[in-house]
Amino acid sequence: MKSVRVYYAGIPKKNTKQEKYDVLRNFHLGVPNGLSTEVHEPIWQPSDLAVIQGWVHDSPQVSSHLKFRREVIQQQKLNNKRTIAIDSNLFLYQDLANKNQYLRFSLDGIFPTTGCYFTDWVDPGRWHKIKRDLGIELKPWRENGKYILICLQRNGGWSMKGLDVMQWCHRTINEIRKYTDRPIVVRAHPGDKKAREYLRLNLPGVKISKGKTLLDDFHKARAVVTYNSSPGVAAAIEGIPVFVTDPEPRNSQAYPVANTDLSLLLDPKRPDRQEWIERIAMSHFNFEDLRNGTAWNIIKDYI
Repeated sequence: MKSVRVYYAGIPKKNTKQEKYDVLRNFHLGVPNGLSTEVHEPIWQPSDLAVIQGWVHDSPQVSSHLKFRREVIQQQKLNNKRTIAIDSNLFLYQDLANKNQYLRFSLDGIFPTTGCYFTDWVDPGRWHKIKRDLGIELKPWRENGKYILICLQRNGGWSMKGLDVMQWCHRTINEIRKYTDRPIVVRAHPGDKKAREYLRLNLPGVKISKGKTLLDDFHKARAVVTYNSSPGVAAAIEGIPVFVTDPEPRNSQAYPVANTDLSLLLDPKRPDRQEWIERIAMSHFNFEDLRNGTAWNIIKDYI
């Protein structure tokens, strides 16, 4: 019998988002036969599966909730056991308030190169359910557009692996200019509250986005350029050619359908996306999926 421990101490003490608590509670409720235990104290206990909200990056941690997450991850690994990470979903651009309560789940990591996303067997029904719930479809690949959209990531965020976001931005603009003089629009990460302080660009043909949503900025984009972030997934779903510049491009969830060579900006590859999106869907569950055991019936086979 598989034992599960659901840890609440990995949530920041000042957190105001009820969703962070609710997802853990619903995961617990969906594990049958009393196999799951809720743990509220910051004390790791042995189990086959530990469940935490979020993850932790490699840099030294100061916050108590991040220190505890790290302890859980390390202890599970030392005991040859597994840890579930719960992260924001890759379809959030279509449901900004997350009214449909979808989140992304993975085992032992949060990059495609480090985590398990439950794709040994792919059920196309997962994608059909998500696209019905969210009202999205794979749109035909776009053949034109007015500008190149650069989507910045959170400066100092773990996904940039220490690279300064503005250093990357300037380097990317210079590389784009080798191949096209089309206008460039730069979009700040919406969750980076300090972006207004550091995002300064005084370059010809380059402007900072004033779009309220990602879809606003997608409207007339010819291509989307990211380091490795989730707007690449949104762009591919919306039919906009994607470019990933991470030296390890497989870190991007969009990699299987993305370009990695900016010289192809005006003539990008436009691969088939059906298999890719069905694999993406396998790691996404909403609260209903958690409560009724749908998620557990998939996850349990990997423990």
